[in-house]
Amino acid sequence: MKTLLLARHAKSDWDVAGLRDHDRPLNARGRRDAPAMAQRLVDEGVGVQRIVSSTATRARSTADAYAAAFGLSGSEEPGLYAASDRAILGVAAALPDDVDVAMLVGHNPGMADAVAELTGSFVEFPTCAVAECAIEVGSWAELIEGSGRLLRLRTPRD
Repeated sequence: MKTLLLARHAKSDWDVAGLRDHDRPLNARGRRDAPAMAQRLVDEGVGVQRIVSSTATRARSTADAYAAAFGLSGSEEPGLYAASDRAILGVAAALPDDVDVAMLVGHNPGMADAVAELTGSFVEFPTCAVAECAIEVGSWAELIEGSGRLLRLRTPRD
């Protein structure tokens, strides 16, 4: 069995005129929520082994907060920026099999759609939300539609 955490980036800043969407940073709330959510996962005993992030600034910053909490270094995947549910699950399917618990950090609507595709559960997916999904596979490559179940959706407001 594998565990996949699908995370939406924390709240981003829209106040910088002329900044490309890809380059938007986290706002004050996002800079507060990302480390708090990361610490919450640690406190709850979630043991993430690999973190893969979209290349967007807000997603990388969110992933960095998770990586710091878990003592990991994250990696970037350009295919997670503005990705569809299928693209997100494709990134998960390419994870190495020695990783049992992985986190992908990206954007909506792709993340919410990926949860629905993987588990059949339709969820509201606010910024900095994390969906924890159990996947009944021995290898990430076996991941297919409906092969997972939603264990828990965590949001900053919980």
